[in-house]
Amino acid sequence: MQQKTKLFLQALKYSIPHLGKCMQKQHLNHYNFADHYYNRIKLKKYHLTKCLQNKPKISELARNIPSRSFSCKDLQPVKQENEKPLPENMDAFEKVRTKLETQPQEEYEIINVEVKHGGFVYYQEGCCLVRSKDEEADNDNYEVLFNLEELKLDQPFIDCIRVAPDEKYVAAKIRTEDSEASTCVIIKLSDQPVMEASFPNVSSFEWVKDEEDEDVLFYTFQRNLRCHDVYRATFGDNKRNERFYTEKDPSYFVFLYLTKDSRFLTINIMNKTTSEVWLIDGLSPWDPPVLIQKRIHGVLYYVEHRDDELYILTNVGEPTEFKLMRTAADTPAIMNWDLFFTMKRNTKVIDLDMFKDHCVLFLKHSNLLYVNVIGLADDSVRSLKDGKLVPMTVFHKTDSEDLQKKPLLVHVYGAYGMDLKMNFRPERRVLVDDGWILAYCHVRGGGELGLQWHADGRLTKKLNGLADLEACIKTLHGQGFSQPSLTTLTAFSAGGVLAGALCNSNPELVRAVTLEAPFLDVLNTMMDTTLPLTLEELEEWGNPSSDEKHKNYIKRYCPYQNIKPQHYPSIHITAYENDERVPLKGIVSYTEKLKETIAEHAKDTGEGYQTPNIILDIQPGGNHVIEDSHKKITAQIKFLYEELGLDSTSVFEDLKKYLKF
Repeated sequence: MQQKTKLFLQALKYSIPHLGKCMQKQHLNHYNFADHYYNRIKLKKYHLTKCLQNKPKISELARNIPSRSFSCKDLQPVKQENEKPLPENMDAFEKVRTKLETQPQEEYEIINVEVKHGGFVYYQEGCCLVRSKDEEADNDNYEVLFNLEELKLDQPFIDCIRVAPDEKYVAAKIRTEDSEASTCVIIKLSDQPVMEASFPNVSSFEWVKDEEDEDVLFYTFQRNLRCHDVYRATFGDNKRNERFYTEKDPSYFVFLYLTKDSRFLTINIMNKTTSEVWLIDGLSPWDPPVLIQKRIHGVLYYVEHRDDELYILTNVGEPTEFKLMRTAADTPAIMNWDLFFTMKRNTKVIDLDMFKDHCVLFLKHSNLLYVNVIGLADDSVRSLKDGKLVPMTVFHKTDSEDLQKKPLLVHVYGAYGMDLKMNFRPERRVLVDDGWILAYCHVRGGGELGLQWHADGRLTKKLNGLADLEACIKTLHGQGFSQPSLTTLTAFSAGGVLAGALCNSNPELVRAVTLEAPFLDVLNTMMDTTLPLTLEELEEWGNPSSDEKHKNYIKRYCPYQNIKPQHYPSIHITAYENDERVPLKGIVSYTEKLKETIAEHAKDTGEGYQTPNIILDIQPGGNHVIEDSHKKITAQIKFLYEELGLDSTSVFEDLKKYLKF
C-alpha cells in the first residue's frame, strides 16, 4: 500500500462534537480516497499512519452543555510608580505569587464571546452585537450591527459569532439563559447594517467562500437535542437555502468544524464511541463532500489541516505499534496523544511541575490564563482502588491549620470521557478563602487518563466510578483532610449518578450533598426511547430495553432504584422546569421516593432521630445547567453552611466582591 493511502493521517484535535451520513451516495474508503480526490483537493502529500494513546474528548452534548465563563475585568496588577522590579534570580513560583499578592480584588462579570476578524473585533455590548476596530476594542467607540431585542427574547445573549471571509456578512447565534433554543441571525455589513435572514434551532455554523467569491453559510439544524441535518445558504441577490446532508442513525450527532486555516470544512458524525468525517473543499463548497474514513465501531478520529497536509487524531492502534514518521522538513508527521496532551496543557495552561509543592487555582478567559497560588503541601493526591491509582486535586489555603476540622467540598463527575471541570468559579474562591478544602475526584468514567479510563467507568463498569469515589473520600479523611461530619459532596448532570449512588451505598461518608440537574433515574430514562438523548447515550449507559445484562447492572447502581430505609445526608437539588436533557419527572420521582423512605426510617428509629433535609428547588426555564445564576449559587452555599452549622455572614460579604448582585 502506498504511504499516502495508509489508514490514518497525523493528528491534532480540538474538541469537536458529534457527527452523520452523507446523502451523496459515494462508496469511498481509505483505499480509493487519494486516487479519486487527490488532484481535486490539491493536497501535496498524506502521512497516513496509526496514532496511539489518544484521548479525544467527547463533546458536551449529552447531559451537559458548554458553559459561559467568569473572568476578572482586569486581573493584571496595576504597576505603581515606586514598584520595584522582581529579582532575576527569583524562581517562577515566587514571581507568580508576588505578582498575585499585589493584584487588586475586582468584581467578576460574565464575559460574552468575541471574535477578531480582519481589523475588527465583534462582540456583545449590552443588548447589541457590535464591532470596533481592533486597536479601539477597549474603548466605547463601537459600531452597532444588530439589536438583540428585535428577537423579543428574555435577556438574550450571543453564544457564537462567525464572520464571512470578506466581511460582507456576520452570523451570530443567540439564545437565553433559561432555554437551549437558539436563533442564528445573518447581518449584512454596510454603512447601515441590516438583518438579512434568521434561522431557528441552529447548532453549529461556518462560512466559506466559493469560486465566484460568494459567501456560503453552512449550518446544522437541531431538533429535540438531535442534530442530523446540514444546510448551506447564500444571501443577497442569489439567495438559496438547501439541505444537502442528513444522518439517518438517531444515535449519531452532526457537527461542523472549520479547520484552523479555514481551508476545509469538516462534517463530523459521532456518537460516544465512533466517528466519521466528510471533507468539504473551502475553495469548492458546492462540490460533493469527500469521505475520509467510513465509520468503524469503536474508532474515533478528528481532522485538522495545515500547510497542505491533513492531520488526524485517532484512537486506533496499540502503543507497540506507534511509529514516528517524518516529513521532508524532518518534522513529526504524527503525534502520540499523551505527548500532544502534555504539550497542549503546558502551552495553554502552566506547567504544573513548577508548582509541585503548591496548589494552583485557575482563572481562565479566552486564551489568557491567570494563576492564583493558594498553596498545598502536594498538588494532587491519589487513592488506591482495585489496583488503580485514582487522581485527586485538592485546594486549600496555605496557612490552614488542623485540616481535619475544616469543611470539605468534594466534586465528582465520571461520565462520557469528560474531564471533571475545575474552571474558576467565584463561589469556589470564596469557599477556599473561608477555610474550606476543595477536592476534585477524577474517577473512572471521566477522561483524565485517556480512553481506557472512560471505558473502565461506563456500561457494565459504571460501579468502578462509585468505588473510586468512595475510595477518594476515605483517602482524604485518612490523610487528615476534614472528617465525615464536615464533608459535603457536589455534582451536576451525569455526575448525579455517582453522587446519588454514594448516598445509597455509603451515606455516612458525607454530611450534605448539592446536586444540579442530576441524572438520578437511569433505568427508566434509558428505557424510554422517546426521550431526546436515550438512543444517543446507549454506548454510555447500556440498553436496558433489549439487553437483560445491561438492565440488571443498571439496577445495581441507579440512585432511584436503590433508595432504602436508612439515614441519608441532607440533599439540596436544583432542577430546571423544562430541562430536555435530564427530565424533571425523574428528579421529582427520586425526591418523592427519597422523602417517603426517610420518613419511614425516621418512624422506625423513634424519637430523637434528626431527619435530613431534602430540598428540591425547581427553577423556571428550559436550560440544563445555569452556571451564572446568583440565586442558585447563594441557595447552595446557604444550604451547605446551615447543614454544617457554620456562620455564613462573611462568606456572602466576600461573594459580593466577585458577583454583581
